[in-house]
Amino acid sequence: MNISRVDLNLLVYLDVLLHEKNVSRAAEQLGITQPAMSNGLKRLRELFNDPLLIRSSEGMKPTERALEMQPKIRKILAETAEVLEPKQEFRPFNSKRVFRIMVSDYAEATLIPPLIKQIRSEAPHIILDLLTPSDVSYHDMEMGKVDMAINRFNEIPGSFHQNVIWRDSFSCLINRRNPIVHNFNLKTYLEAQHIWVSKTGMGVGFGVNPENSVGLGWIDQALARIGKRRKISIFTRHYQMPALLAQNNDLIATLPTRIARMQAENQNLIIREPPFYIPDLELIMAWSPLLHHNAAHQWLRRLVIYVAEQLKGGSQEAEE
Repeated sequence: MNISRVDLNLLVYLDVLLHEKNVSRAAEQLGITQPAMSNGLKRLRELFNDPLLIRSSEGMKPTERALEMQPKIRKILAETAEVLEPKQEFRPFNSKRVFRIMVSDYAEATLIPPLIKQIRSEAPHIILDLLTPSDVSYHDMEMGKVDMAINRFNEIPGSFHQNVIWRDSFSCLINRRNPIVHNFNLKTYLEAQHIWVSKTGMGVGFGVNPENSVGLGWIDQALARIGKRRKISIFTRHYQMPALLAQNNDLIATLPTRIARMQAENQNLIIREPPFYIPDLELIMAWSPLLHHNAAHQWLRRLVIYVAEQLKGGSQEAEE
């Protein structure tokens, strides 16, 4: 095949088609008409001698050849964008760029305040647009519409770049007047009433099923591994709530330790180590390959890691 005769725009079409699995939505995403997209799909099928997308009872499904090509095409487009992007020196102090960052409530409470302080010092004109996990899809990130996501992830698309910002253990936040304080063990923990707090992953949430312990996250999965379940009375998605709710002397909140320490400043609350093993959580920064070589983006990523390292150092000093 003579590549000079190939319309490379077709790769863009194929990338969007494989993500949307729908001709109309793909056309809308690219700002072209549906007939134009249908014609593009026809040309792609001729080019690769493969149907690429096949109609089924569940909509259009990619063929084995299409699935094999998808990550390669994404890589080609990312590298092409890098080649075409003009190299410009990034000057933080003068920049008025808007950075859109998806952050979990956990990250917003622990990392973002000191990050903003550092940004205001180095780049006072930069604007931050902080989004929640419900505001963002992986496709938004793939297309570079969101600069990065800082969250705990169950899984991340293989094409994304990622960096572990830090790891955090878990702690229990309890009212000092709670009778369990004087006899805190696995038995009394399981007999008590609990506050569940979490919001991970991407997209809109539709509530939880209290009967599905595996789907409730780190803590309940850890209990399930030893054949135990806790009694959850309250479900919330905001890490600012447990400090208020745990002031009830019959409720326990099991939280990431950084959050628990912040909220234990309330003199009515104390921290206890969980009476069972919970694996540490990982706070991860993830971003699209389309932005990997962008100078402004590189500056922001370095700043996030710098601030995280400073916080980790302060945390270790506090522990000592």
